[in-house]
Amino acid sequence: MVDLLKLRDQIDRIDREMIRLFEERMDVSRQVADFKIQTGKSVFDREREMDKLKKTRELAHTPFNATGLEELFQQVMSMSRKLQYQLLTEHGIEEERDYRMVDGLPKKQARVVFQGVEGAYSYAAMNEFFGKDIESFHVQTWKDAMDAIASSQADYAVLPIENSTAGIVAEIYDLLVDHDLYIVGEQIIRCEHVLLGLPEASMEDIQVVYSHPQALMQCKTFLEQHPQWDTRETGNTAMSAKKVREDGDVSKGAIASKQAAEFYGLKILQDEIYYNQYNSTRFIIVSGQQEYDTHASKISICFELPHKSGTLYNMLSHFIYNGLNMTKIESRPIPGRNWEYRFFVDFEGNLEDSAVKNALRGIRQEASQVRVFGNY
Repeated sequence: MVDLLKLRDQIDRIDREMIRLFEERMDVSRQVADFKIQTGKSVFDREREMDKLKKTRELAHTPFNATGLEELFQQVMSMSRKLQYQLLTEHGIEEERDYRMVDGLPKKQARVVFQGVEGAYSYAAMNEFFGKDIESFHVQTWKDAMDAIASSQADYAVLPIENSTAGIVAEIYDLLVDHDLYIVGEQIIRCEHVLLGLPEASMEDIQVVYSHPQALMQCKTFLEQHPQWDTRETGNTAMSAKKVREDGDVSKGAIASKQAAEFYGLKILQDEIYYNQYNSTRFIIVSGQQEYDTHASKISICFELPHKSGTLYNMLSHFIYNGLNMTKIESRPIPGRNWEYRFFVDFEGNLEDSAVKNALRGIRQEASQVRVFGNY
């Protein structure tokens, strides 16, 4: 009969030896870091690590052990790199960066562009973030808004990036990659949809209801209570309110915001018609300037990885090791490269934090391509 306690004692003895060897290896890694600090040699040597993993597999006695040892040594070498990145930061060796810290964004008299029309939720987000003392104008598409900054027609653009019910606005992620623009702020707006009609209209008059597809979906429960109504899609909620005002037909209603009701002089026929009272949209404030506020606490980046097993795991380990809280991760296909993806990550921190510097140093060295969208 096998004595389980004796086997556990053997495992404990082996583990203590592994701990001793790990600490010895990390001490040697410190010496390697000192050499690289003096010579300027890069921490990450992909070819050496791949060769090391190949030889490790060859030394194993079974296929199972070969796979296990490869995973073990990947982690050991990853820890070694993270230690070296940390030591580089402690020695004041920092990577060049173009971002400039500012004590507050210049909001007064700013030229701000938003997609849609006055009364849209993007219009409400703009007013909430900047206040009234600005010059604003609207455009038809999100790309038009970004182009307005690129051509210096606007200082900032207000763009929706995520809805708590419908998810991400994928096109915004793609546009951020295609434009040299930077996120400098965010604003969350609750989507409190109401049913609007002309001042003289009543609920009994309504036959057709206009709104954006997402708003129609978010008010599905309410609309199901009125199966006789015909629902029609528009580009955004404010455009539906504008259409009702311009058509002047009491049989037409719109699902939009209270701000749209006020702006277009419409009557609220039914309040709180959305089924999710926590439904909100997160808007980003985009600029052509690489600036971040002193008190910025969130960072958005994207990166591309070699199409190999374990690369995403290794990349995310930089956040874990440095104690950074990752708040979001999304992936988008890379055009022209089938089954390869670009990853978008939001995490908490400031570009001045040593933990952030360590993580970004590791990600930059190990990813195929990295871009910091902003600190806000």
